[in-house]
Amino acid sequence: MQRLSALFISLLAAAGVHAGEVQVAVAANFTAPMQLIAADFQKDTGHKAVLSFGATGKFYAQIVNGAPFEVFLAADDTTPARLEKEGHAVPGSRTTYAVGKLVLWSAKPDFVDARGEVLKSGQFNKLAIANPKTAPYGAAALETLNRLKLLAAVQAKFVQGENIAQTLQFVHTGNAELGFVALSQVFKDGRITTGSAWIVPGDFHEPIYQDAALLAKGRDNAAAAALLAYLKGDKARTIIQSFGYALR
Repeated sequence: MQRLSALFISLLAAAGVHAGEVQVAVAANFTAPMQLIAADFQKDTGHKAVLSFGATGKFYAQIVNGAPFEVFLAADDTTPARLEKEGHAVPGSRTTYAVGKLVLWSAKPDFVDARGEVLKSGQFNKLAIANPKTAPYGAAALETLNRLKLLAAVQAKFVQGENIAQTLQFVHTGNAELGFVALSQVFKDGRITTGSAWIVPGDFHEPIYQDAALLAKGRDNAAAAALLAYLKGDKARTIIQSFGYALR
């Protein structure tokens, strides 16, 4: 028994030698699912994913300017493609890990109706959106308002978040009665978790394909490659779907 225990410990030690760490830039809308995925990833592989959350556009600027990220989980597909074209991402490494959904949400129950008619009523003082220049969900919000022919009517009521996480915070704290956020932020296991919401039809804006990419700094990091592979596995995909994302 002692010999077996010693062997088991030595195997664990050997596994530890090969366990690595990967620096990951993650779009703010994917915060909750990625925290769960990273925990499972570490349990299953021994590798640790060090996560940073923020706006896709800001991460682009940081990566171009030498930030030490090795994997990028963006809120769109155009930014990773641009990084690849400019030599900051490994060619052929891009993959769509989730398809996002936009939702009009209020922390108040029954404030947002099932068809989003509250936007037409104008019975609100502030509408929160993410910065459309840096956050793809903000761009999708503008497309939706244009589709509804309401942009001019509500633009003066905008409260703009730096990213989708700050946008949610504006609504959650009551600084805005409602706002366009990512469905994943207010959805879990098949239902809206709090407040009231209208899930925006997918054809109201361009599809929100969220791509992951291996960045140039992670080219030789086994943990980075392992994380990208893990995102394609059943366990990660189940978590992703549980937060209301679609899979491509």
